[in-house]
Amino acid sequence: MKLHGLFTRGLFTALLVLLSCGVRAAREEAIAEPASTGETKRMTKSGDDQVGATAASAPAAGSTAAVEKAGGASSVGRLGGGALGDLATPRAGKMVQYSSAAPDGGNADFRRVEPGQTFTLMDHRGAGIVRRWWLTTNPINNRDIGRQLIIRCYWDGETNPSVEVPLSDFFGMGFGEWRDYISLPLSMTSGGYNCYWPMPFSRSARITVENRSQVPVIGLYYNIALETHRQLPSEQFYFHAQFRRRKPAVPGQPITILQTTGRGHYVGTLLSMQLLRGRNLVFLEGDERIFVDGERTPSLIGTGTEDYFAGGHYFLTGTYAAPYHGATLKDTERSRINAYRWHIEDAIPFQKSLRFDIEHGGANDMPLVDYTSVAFWYQTHPHPEFPPLPADLMPSEPMPIPKIAGIIEGESLAPAARATEGAIEVQNLGQSPGDWSDLAHLWWRPARPGARLTLTLNAPETRPYELIGYFTRARDYGDFHLSVNGQTVGPIVRGYSAELQPSGPISFGRVAMRQGANEITLEITGKDARSSAYLAGVDGFVLKP
Repeated sequence: MKLHGLFTRGLFTALLVLLSCGVRAAREEAIAEPASTGETKRMTKSGDDQVGATAASAPAAGSTAAVEKAGGASSVGRLGGGALGDLATPRAGKMVQYSSAAPDGGNADFRRVEPGQTFTLMDHRGAGIVRRWWLTTNPINNRDIGRQLIIRCYWDGETNPSVEVPLSDFFGMGFGEWRDYISLPLSMTSGGYNCYWPMPFSRSARITVENRSQVPVIGLYYNIALETHRQLPSEQFYFHAQFRRRKPAVPGQPITILQTTGRGHYVGTLLSMQLLRGRNLVFLEGDERIFVDGERTPSLIGTGTEDYFAGGHYFLTGTYAAPYHGATLKDTERSRINAYRWHIEDAIPFQKSLRFDIEHGGANDMPLVDYTSVAFWYQTHPHPEFPPLPADLMPSEPMPIPKIAGIIEGESLAPAARATEGAIEVQNLGQSPGDWSDLAHLWWRPARPGARLTLTLNAPETRPYELIGYFTRARDYGDFHLSVNGQTVGPIVRGYSAELQPSGPISFGRVAMRQGANEITLEITGKDARSSAYLAGVDGFVLKP
């Protein structure tokens, strides 16, 4: 097993390398070959807006000094490719690195970022392409820092950032959490955040982090690999990443992941979802709907949220991380999902505009869900100003799940239940007002009077118990009476209510029961004249000594 695991990981690593090489080479074939240039300087000063690395004193892009420092005007070659077969080909440009290296050459290779402080990681003048980021923090795996340390990128002197995303979300993991995973452009590996999205610019690039948390970042470590050039082709797109949150979702309205104007192509989605009440993943029924260039009917319509992320059946077998898609968190206890999809081989081009929506539930009918997203795309400038970041960035705490003391849950009786007619299933009620125990019930759908549902109820010992039932009422529910081991007990249960609601406790009096299995039978006796059907819901039973 160990050898198999090592072999599998080795194959996967090799696949990622080959994919990265091929994709990067293909992307860069389309960019014309410029002369190389560039120079960067190391760490400088501190202050409210600290600067970790700057190129303010570098030679001006295109100047003689810049060309000489980059290797001279005779330097030839293409923009850096990634394929192994291209490694022998001369390349244009020069690789430099902005980092948190100690200015004095010592070993204190980090910077401190206090609460409320903005720190500049890179401030470069001239043309270039950010090729790689590596970053880590101390403390690591801290939710406050993961969700409230905000990354911003400004290209070519813009004042509204092209990237504005919390730390962990930018690197592919929502909820402010850490998860080791590997994908083609992003990864989290053994304590390090990694990014390989190429980020070109023509005149300048500035990258900052803002600490919105109350937790000091006592150690910010980073390396940013930059490929510098004298100039880049004008027909380039700028890299963008935008964070959004909808908490809770709005009934009848989809979740908007991106709405932008300009020309470009969409390349990736990170989506983090959490049910705020109850335990289920039905929100994954939502389909993606992508509208290109103002079209009224979307060009791309999906079949379900997990299908968009290349999983299936609510991510049936759990978490996974592939080069272009993955689900790095599936938490059924708290009903949380984190998933990514990179449109690297299937980028979505747009000439004028793009809107990316996704439904919550099958018909935008699951409002009690918290959605956060990051859209990744390339486009022309200027771009529309981003929506402001939400004031509350921290992950949600789910609402308490009501539980009736001592109850035998109706849904636990479903596997052994049998009926003369009508479907039997467990129905989640977390999206409905009302405090059903465990926010679910056994749902029975008979069609006429006389239909019977038989349940098996286990008693701890032979003796009389007060039998207390908890049921559901609604405008399409019927009336029924109850029998225990063939003996009719208690009152008729009236199922009609204008609104869906729990019945509350209904006592059937003291009932003789035997140790172990007892048969409880519900028989439909009729319905209120206002009811449209004969349905029944069983929240559970309590046996009171």
